[in-house]
Amino acid sequence: MLALGGEDKMITVSNQEGDTIRQIPVRSEPSDMQFSMMKTDDRTSTAESTISVVVGKKTLFLFNLNEPDNPIDLEFQQHYGNIVCYSWYGDGYIMIGFSRGTFVVISTHIREIGQEIFQARDHKDSLTSIAVSQTLNKAATCGDNCIKIHDLAELKDMYAIVNLDDEHKGLSTLSWTDDGQLLALSTQRGSLHVFLTKLPILGDACSTRIAYLTSLLEVTVANPVEGELPITVSVDVEPNFVAVGLYHLAVGMNNRAWFYVLGENAVKKLKDVEYLGTVASVCLYSDYASALFEGKVQLHLTGVIQYFYIEDWQFVNDYRHPVSVKKIFPDPNGTRLVFIDEKSDGYVYCPVNDATYEIPDFSPTIKGVLWENWPMDKGVFIAYDDDKVYTYVFHKDTIQGSKVILAGGTKVPFSHKPLLLYNGELTCQTQSGKINNIYLSTHRFLDTLKDVGPHELRQVLTQTLMLKRFPDAWELCKILNDQAAWNELARACLHHMEVEFAIRVYRTIGNVGMVMSLEQIKGIEDYNLLAGHLAMFSDDFNLAQDLYLASSCPVAALEMRRDLQHWDSALQLAKRLAPDQIPFISKEYAIQLEFTGDYANALAHYEKGITGDNKEHDEVCLAGVAQMSIRMGDIRRGVNQALKHPSRVLKRDCGAILENMKQFSEAAQLYEKGLYYDKAASVYIRCKNWAKVGELLPHVSSPKIHLQYAKAKEADGRYKEAVVAYENAKQWNSVIRIYLDHLNNPEKAVSIVRETQSLEGAKLVARFFLQLGDYGSAIQFLVISKCNNEAFTLAQQHNKMEIYADIIGSEDTTNEDYQSIALYFEGEKRHFQAGKFFLLCGQYSRALKHFLKCPSSEDNAAIEMAIETVGQAKDELLTSQLIDHLMGESDGMPKDAKYLFRLYMALKQYREAARTAIIIAREEQSAGNYRNAHDVLFSMYAELKSQKIKIPSEMATNLMILHSYILVRIHVKNGDHMKGARMLIRVANNISKFPSHIVPILTSTVIECHRAGLKNSAFGFAAMLMRPEYRNKIDAKYKKKIEAMVRRPDTSETEEATTPCPFCEFLLPECELLCPGCKNNIPYCIATGRHMLKDDWAVCPHCDFPALYSEFKVMLSTESTCPMCSERLNLDQLKKTSDCTQYLRTEVEQ
Repeated sequence: MLALGGEDKMITVSNQEGDTIRQIPVRSEPSDMQFSMMKTDDRTSTAESTISVVVGKKTLFLFNLNEPDNPIDLEFQQHYGNIVCYSWYGDGYIMIGFSRGTFVVISTHIREIGQEIFQARDHKDSLTSIAVSQTLNKAATCGDNCIKIHDLAELKDMYAIVNLDDEHKGLSTLSWTDDGQLLALSTQRGSLHVFLTKLPILGDACSTRIAYLTSLLEVTVANPVEGELPITVSVDVEPNFVAVGLYHLAVGMNNRAWFYVLGENAVKKLKDVEYLGTVASVCLYSDYASALFEGKVQLHLTGVIQYFYIEDWQFVNDYRHPVSVKKIFPDPNGTRLVFIDEKSDGYVYCPVNDATYEIPDFSPTIKGVLWENWPMDKGVFIAYDDDKVYTYVFHKDTIQGSKVILAGGTKVPFSHKPLLLYNGELTCQTQSGKINNIYLSTHRFLDTLKDVGPHELRQVLTQTLMLKRFPDAWELCKILNDQAAWNELARACLHHMEVEFAIRVYRTIGNVGMVMSLEQIKGIEDYNLLAGHLAMFSDDFNLAQDLYLASSCPVAALEMRRDLQHWDSALQLAKRLAPDQIPFISKEYAIQLEFTGDYANALAHYEKGITGDNKEHDEVCLAGVAQMSIRMGDIRRGVNQALKHPSRVLKRDCGAILENMKQFSEAAQLYEKGLYYDKAASVYIRCKNWAKVGELLPHVSSPKIHLQYAKAKEADGRYKEAVVAYENAKQWNSVIRIYLDHLNNPEKAVSIVRETQSLEGAKLVARFFLQLGDYGSAIQFLVISKCNNEAFTLAQQHNKMEIYADIIGSEDTTNEDYQSIALYFEGEKRHFQAGKFFLLCGQYSRALKHFLKCPSSEDNAAIEMAIETVGQAKDELLTSQLIDHLMGESDGMPKDAKYLFRLYMALKQYREAARTAIIIAREEQSAGNYRNAHDVLFSMYAELKSQKIKIPSEMATNLMILHSYILVRIHVKNGDHMKGARMLIRVANNISKFPSHIVPILTSTVIECHRAGLKNSAFGFAAMLMRPEYRNKIDAKYKKKIEAMVRRPDTSETEEATTPCPFCEFLLPECELLCPGCKNNIPYCIATGRHMLKDDWAVCPHCDFPALYSEFKVMLSTESTCPMCSERLNLDQLKKTSDCTQYLRTEVEQ
């Protein structure tokens, strides 16, 4: 279409045939007419259907050919000035420049029309032109001797300002080239200025060295990784290709190339070369250069990649691709390359094994590929297009084989061309001839991770594992300190076959099993075998099987399936790899099938498992055949097999199966053969085969079976057999019942009740005796069976209360029972029995009343019981009542003092008891009952000692004199007259305490002293006997001898030996008990009567009285009891006391 405007203020639109299709009148003269397209909601139309025109230099008129009735007239603010020029751009936007230096952006969208999107005053005085480059996404305005450039994406930011101070007459018009590389400006004085806005992006890299175009005639060579200073190279022509090697630089255009040598400080031109065609690209390395022109040299458009070894000048490898190859990008070592074919698909090619690996998600817009130059990151490369860089990793060694994965993408700034990749840092060339470094998003872990959250850290960990950066992943796991992260790292190590690192990780997380497993396989050199083990550890069993089968040890696949209990797979593998293992696998498979209830298949596999030459294994299979046959209904075969089999357990298991199937006779037969007699007998009982039960009974231990058998025999009337079975079943009540009811053997029943204390059995026996009229026995067994009420009633009815009372007194009985008996006896006026049972039930007052009422025939026992009652009651009133009774206050008849002594003892009034004991002992002594007196004093002495009460000196002295008298008989009997004489002297010196036997004791003293050579002592006591009151009482046998002794006195005397006092070591006669040195009463020896010695100390283990160890030992050789306490004693019980300090403490009142 053609649109025309003229001075007639009319706009005419014509078609290509010249026909006028529209005529539009306007208000003023039109100028600067343009076709464009307004923004609408309907984006289907792509034709330029809108005419824009400046009317009268003040308004902008918009006419949509599709809507001729709705033209739009846009007016602007007066202070902007006249419209100088305008330009459409983007999605329906218009930039308008005004004469007074302002430019405005408006939108033509119907909802935004009439609104200013952006407004800025770029120039102070005037604006002469604007120009928009959509290629560069830039807008330029000129005026006031300067050009200002804005970025269309962010108009308020100034991109650049160019000043032209020489142009005094002013600037005119701006215009961009289509590619935006040049900006032209005309001026009022006839000049034309052309500005370079961007350089052609030309660059190359070799290892870590890069070369890039920094101006149209200048190339810069730099090594940013190694920190070398950049070198600037001036070239003769504007190049359209650049290449760099280790020591050289090449630039060129069309069919010509210039080569430069890169020195340390300077650059020297080497030569220029003309080729036979237009050069597409040049590659340099250390000594050689290769150029690609017209499909020749390394890259052939026939789809063949060839490796040419320059040193030998020959091809070493070639690869034929199905379609043509467009570009190749070898890695720094040349061991791998990426190529792009004419379908824009990318592949990694490894010439070593002639294998290709398709690159996933490869964009068809990819312009180039860069390999990672950092030596630790082999296998990482990027593919880039205009907007984005894609990071790929070639995983050469994984358990799934070699593959390429996409690790991530990174947006690149506008017009950046990647030149070099080193450790995740991408060096790019910009349009301005500079280089800029950006980090790939896949290498975020190289930044500081101090403030990064756990969720982002896990994403970073995933990136490090994709890139196989295991040391970095280790550090991340330490920061995360999370079991899941460590496990993810460990799994990645297994996937990439990094066994040593995996061991390190598993050791850190404490997985001992994995560490041990990996240690065992880490030395394996077979790639497939190692990968198979690792796949198995990763739970990818199918992959593990494939790898094992491809390895040098395919049987490992079979072992794995066996360990996993994948028996179907194991059997298939065994057929191919190890046929001899089929029986063993069949057995294992059969066990599993049996467990899951598939008995038919289990039977088949058990049968396949029989080898014929492996006894233990075959026994298991035959046992399985027996069990499965029974389960499948072939009972005869199964039972026969089980009977032939040596295993008892099999017979038991088969018996259990048959029992569940209600096949009792076969089950019992197997149990019996397996010696499981209890089970066999139980099953025989179920099928009522009592004869067999009887046969097995001696071997049966189960009481339940004996009980069942006993019941059956009792029902048959065979009571003797029944009673034996009941006894074996421990059913004592049934045993007692049969003995009483059927076998008429009450004696046996009674003995069983007494042995077993069976309550129910006791009731049966009681009932039996009741029927016989034997009420005493009936009462006894009723009490045993805890039927006290019935027993009491029976005793009352038949006047057998004494029997009941005797029996109940020996049982655990309640107070109510005792009270019932007491009340019965009280009613019968039987005071002693009433008192006894009132005492048992704790009614002390009533008990004492009855004891004191007892007739004189029961006096002694009644008083003893009364003392016990008062002792238990601890009641002062009752005590005083009893004391009054004992003193004769109530009946004028004082009772024996021994009862008072016992009362005081029962009341624990030990001082009063001691005084009473002394009185009793004195009475006994006066009556000549010296042993009784001795025992009363000894028991009191021991009681006071145990209560830690000081012992009265009179009691201690009397006990010592009585004990000395008792020792005389022992010494004289043993023929030791000296010891006997010494003790008799001690007794004779206290003869007043022995009034009943003064003459006999003095006579014995004279005789023993004479025998022992103590003539002077014998004379003294003989003279005493000659007194008138004693002379006529001397035994006629000794009278003349004693008279002769007095008439012819012999005063010679064997001197008494002296021994040290145990308190102060003072030497005193050995029978002296009062030390003249320290005035202490010395303990005396109960064996000799002498005083004790420190270094010869022993004590009686029963009464704790001291004795000289050496002398006591001699005495015990002839005597078997202690002379003090009369308890039995032997030499083994006697121990010498090393420290006698505790026995020297004063126990007796001084």
